[in-house]
Amino acid sequence: MPKMPKLESEKTGTRLRRLIDMALGDTRNHYPCYLPGKKGFLSNFILKRFFSGIKVNKDQISHVRNIRKDAIIVYVTKYKSYFGYLFSHTRYREDNLPFPEIGFDYKVFIWQPVLQIIRILIAHIDYFFRNFAFSDPYTSGYFREELINGRTALLSLVDKKGFYRRFVKAKGDPIQYLIEMQQSIDRPIYLIPQLMFFGKEPSRSIPSIVDIFFGSGERPGIIRRLVTLFRKPDTVFAEISEPVSLKSFLELKENQGLSIESQSFDLRRQLLLQINRHRQSIIGPILKSQVELKEAILTNDRLRGFLKSYSKNKKIPIQKVYKKANSYLDEIAAKYNIVIIKIAEVVLRWIFNTMFEGITVNDTMFNRIKSMSQKGPLILIPCHRSHIDYLVLSYLLYKNNMPCPHVAAGKNLSFWPIGPIFRGTGAFFIRRTFRGALLYSRVFSEYIHRLLEEGFNIEFFIEGGRSRTGKMILPKLGLLSILLNAYKNKACEDMIFVPIYIGYDRVLEESSYLNELEGGQKKPESLLQVLKARKFLERKYGRVYLKFHEPISLREVLSQDGTSLEDMTSKERNALCRNLGHRMINAINNVSVVTPHGVVASALLNTSKKRFSYEHLMFRIETYMAHLFSQKVALSDTLLMNQANAVDHVLDSYVQRKFIGRIPGEKGNQSPDTQFTVNEGKRLNLEYYKNNCVAHFVPAAFTSLAILEKDAFQFSASDLHAAYTFFQDFFKYEFAYDIEKTAEYYVRKSIKVFIDDAILMPHPTMPDTYNLTSAGFRKLKCFTCFLKTYFESYWIVLHFYMKYPQNSIKPKERLKKNEAMGNRMYKNREIERKEALSKINFQNAVDFFTTHGVKGSDNKEKIEFYYDTIRRYLDHLNL
Repeated sequence: MPKMPKLESEKTGTRLRRLIDMALGDTRNHYPCYLPGKKGFLSNFILKRFFSGIKVNKDQISHVRNIRKDAIIVYVTKYKSYFGYLFSHTRYREDNLPFPEIGFDYKVFIWQPVLQIIRILIAHIDYFFRNFAFSDPYTSGYFREELINGRTALLSLVDKKGFYRRFVKAKGDPIQYLIEMQQSIDRPIYLIPQLMFFGKEPSRSIPSIVDIFFGSGERPGIIRRLVTLFRKPDTVFAEISEPVSLKSFLELKENQGLSIESQSFDLRRQLLLQINRHRQSIIGPILKSQVELKEAILTNDRLRGFLKSYSKNKKIPIQKVYKKANSYLDEIAAKYNIVIIKIAEVVLRWIFNTMFEGITVNDTMFNRIKSMSQKGPLILIPCHRSHIDYLVLSYLLYKNNMPCPHVAAGKNLSFWPIGPIFRGTGAFFIRRTFRGALLYSRVFSEYIHRLLEEGFNIEFFIEGGRSRTGKMILPKLGLLSILLNAYKNKACEDMIFVPIYIGYDRVLEESSYLNELEGGQKKPESLLQVLKARKFLERKYGRVYLKFHEPISLREVLSQDGTSLEDMTSKERNALCRNLGHRMINAINNVSVVTPHGVVASALLNTSKKRFSYEHLMFRIETYMAHLFSQKVALSDTLLMNQANAVDHVLDSYVQRKFIGRIPGEKGNQSPDTQFTVNEGKRLNLEYYKNNCVAHFVPAAFTSLAILEKDAFQFSASDLHAAYTFFQDFFKYEFAYDIEKTAEYYVRKSIKVFIDDAILMPHPTMPDTYNLTSAGFRKLKCFTCFLKTYFESYWIVLHFYMKYPQNSIKPKERLKKNEAMGNRMYKNREIERKEALSKINFQNAVDFFTTHGVKGSDNKEKIEFYYDTIRRYLDHLNL
């Protein structure tokens, strides 16, 4: 009889075990860290709706898509967040990306299917009663098995309970677990950091009341998250950072001799650093109050030592020196204000939509720059054609989830109310010259050092001011030198230079530039000018073009040369600064966008006929376009889509603006016989647009003139090198060129293009020898005409030196004399082009001649040499 209850008990246990096995299926590894992709209809519906408004950077998705198909993927977040886990699980699944179903140290119940919840409870109860302990997915091999079977996971780096678990209770660390797993398998494990943003406001050193009660912008509480998501869903977005290959990390030499624990510490630090830098590249560094900023700058040891020395040398009380330094900092410093930036973004969006037809950007390179910004502060170096430049660049960066840079602005723009507004958006103000202002110069340098140290991006115009001629101005190296000195003093680990082309179909300041080129005085910026600027909103100015060059890492430049700034002499640092400056100018020229306005203006001005046909004009345009295509130059969308329509549209625009006349005058009625004339009074306007693209034609123009000078239909490439070198030197104040490339390089490159366009034919038997074709002669003339304006400007200035002895005319009067002489020579038809009467061309010619020994009529030998040379080349250009 006693055996009966025992037997019944065994049967009951067997039945219960069978039921448990049936409920659990093939495995007992059921954990709440697993959230299946196939959930209940209601859960899927709610989560999709909840996360649908959050933006994900589409270009960054390629980081995930490009990972090897057999790789194990683990997403990484900084803070533990169920919101972030559910977001990535839901949205990545919708985007057909690997989505996390496994959450290291996460426990999700509410969104699980009911059957899954039951299985989890049964599995844990069953395990507890059999082992008197709770099941651990680390020790059970669950994580390893699921990851090898193709599941994607997510882990968080910073979690209070996780820290206690790892360091106090010495239990599972997901980073260490993955390292051990990677060492035992061949398949690569990739860690993909991801970030969630609930706005673009930078963090502040002193938290606000809202931050204290509802969490910071970086780590908002649940109430702040929900309020932001429902009230301002467009401000919530996610970013995916560059994947980290765990296999590559372990193969690094410095990691191979470390223990697994040390490797896990280093990897965790690397991931946190990458996430923090990525976040900073979006919202910028922590904002400090003006008082904090001043104290950090004015009390650092470098500046204090200088101030004491300055006080002693100048015999000025130290307190007065402190007061002066403090006032200089007030004069210089930006007052970055996110509220002003948000208001400015709305206003600028309206202005740009009103004035322009759109903004064209090379998105691929822009995303590359966003990625590079995580390695060090960006030094943004755009060309400077208009006051719109710094507005459109800051607007574009902010709109694309990057912080507005600190912009070096001329002190002339610090007037009320523009000055305070610009300071609020990140502008800091700089004097035109530091001459005689030793204390100001040092305070300014320390301010730049602090910006770099904090991690702010800096924007400055290497040309110094706006180009009045439409072409790049040679670099001004003062601020670049200050940046290099800050890097030498360890202000940042790296400095990323970003040359940027900003161009316009039509520039706003066209009329004021024309006035200045003709000798008028530049009007100072004022509130009245701002009020008058309203008239610009009544016109359309075409498109804006932003083209980013490949970013240049200063650390990589120095490592390639095998040197450092600390080891360089002062002379070597100056040479580096000069080379970098020219490299920036050339980089901007190389990515400049050619518009139909520039090509048509070039063709109009480069014809010597007073009246010419549409067919004649199109021959020149097609010659220039063939050259641009062969050089793979960036062209505007209108030229790429329909060249003929773009040209006709520009001709209509130039006729309407009275730059040219058309006979007959019907709009859009171009035929081969349609005749055009250029309005002599508007040639300088056209010259501006021609100069927008002139850099792409300068090597061809130099080479063409060197060929024509030979006055033979057969020549060798080596015959052209001396002439090309002369042109580079003669026009060194007009055109920048890559000093690392020789004249031979440019000649051979141009010859190759000329062969492709049937201008030249290689000699069948004689190496390095070429024949000029009959059609080629006419095309070479099309290129040489780009130089005629400059030769005539220099011809005028040379006549001035022929007439006046050295020091007989004061420098301030010299340009006026040049202008008067130029006007007289133009009226006497000694020169043909009115655009040669350019104040800026005259100044460049003066700079050239004075540095080459021509300072007055006494320098007869030098004057005679240049007289004969210019006359000879003008004869070729006038043929």
